[in-house]
Amino acid sequence: MDFETLFRDQLTTLKSEGNYRVFANLERRAGDFPRAASHGADTPGEVTVWCSNDYLGMGQHPKVTGAMIEAVQHCGAGAGGTRNISGTNRHHVELEAELADLHGKEAALLFTSGYVSNWAALSTLGSRIPNAVILSDAGNHASMIEGIRHSRADKVLWAHNDWRDLDRKLRATGDRPKIVAFESVYSMDGDVCPMREIVEVAEANGAMTYLDEVHAVGLYGPRGGGISEREGLAHRITLIEGTLGKAIGVVGGYVSGSAAMCDWLRSFASGFIFTTALPPAIAAAATASIRHLKTAEGETQRAAQRAQVAKLRARLDREGIPHMANDSHIVPVLIKDPVKTKMISDILMRDWGVYVQPINYPTVPKGTERLRITPSPLHSDADIDHLVAGLKSLWRQCALAHAVA
Repeated sequence: MDFETLFRDQLTTLKSEGNYRVFANLERRAGDFPRAASHGADTPGEVTVWCSNDYLGMGQHPKVTGAMIEAVQHCGAGAGGTRNISGTNRHHVELEAELADLHGKEAALLFTSGYVSNWAALSTLGSRIPNAVILSDAGNHASMIEGIRHSRADKVLWAHNDWRDLDRKLRATGDRPKIVAFESVYSMDGDVCPMREIVEVAEANGAMTYLDEVHAVGLYGPRGGGISEREGLAHRITLIEGTLGKAIGVVGGYVSGSAAMCDWLRSFASGFIFTTALPPAIAAAATASIRHLKTAEGETQRAAQRAQVAKLRARLDREGIPHMANDSHIVPVLIKDPVKTKMISDILMRDWGVYVQPINYPTVPKGTERLRITPSPLHSDADIDHLVAGLKSLWRQCALAHAVA
């Protein structure tokens, strides 16, 4: 078989559909977020980043970078092995304790990314709990879908955020172990789940609850414990999964829950056992970030972010630029055409110094292409005005409808 021709042909098809992805070559500047140096052709030397998942700018916070530098100087660059074979460092142990405290759980377990923590935890739960059935929200992230698929457990999809449909399907599964897998904040539409109703339905049917708080950790709740903390429900959820790579500002993933469950995953999850541990400096930086976000200063940052999100939404409304309504920090501006989405993104970067990555299939369904904007507390009012001015100009040029469909 001519593999090279196959590769090229499939890439050509992707490009013709407008779904080929081009990475922006950026260099983040510590202490100057959301500014970044751009090294791409036909782009200005400096751009303002409007699509980062470093939601609070903690990746540049002096406490975080300082902890990382100090740990590198003391421990070196890498962990030196898997957690089982020489790779467990005191910084890992301290971070797991900090994460358990964040969610009010007995224990936590680190993974190399949020994708891996979902994949490893769900695949292990589904494969090692006899006769288990996993009831998965239809909007769940790819990492959850892949973990469930890899487990080979029976899977039942329930309509997105529809707790009544979940209740019907839980009752239909009969007397077998049930795991309800869902997210708190969904990354592309920014909608928030009806958590209390989901938890109550799961409890009534004797089901385990598996909650992905990836896009909520650090951002919601008085200490940044996520939507489950804000709603006072963390103690009723069996397992809370999260990331260190978004509002925490570093990299890595984790799960939190009972000591027995975390020990069980430590002992059986291949995605934990057979991979090199996170570098100690990463763990130290994440610990410093979480400790900071638990404080009043962290709550001040969260309040400032909410204020900037509200300002951006008000300005978009004033100009008639469509964006999806939700109760989160994610502002999706719908364009519904992959070619136009990419064109608008390119022009914003080239002519306005604004970087917003186009979001297309398979991240979102075809026909729902968008710009996903994530205001931070470090975006100024002038930044918001400049972004909206660019969008307003391009909306006229591209003859896009000024309404949410």
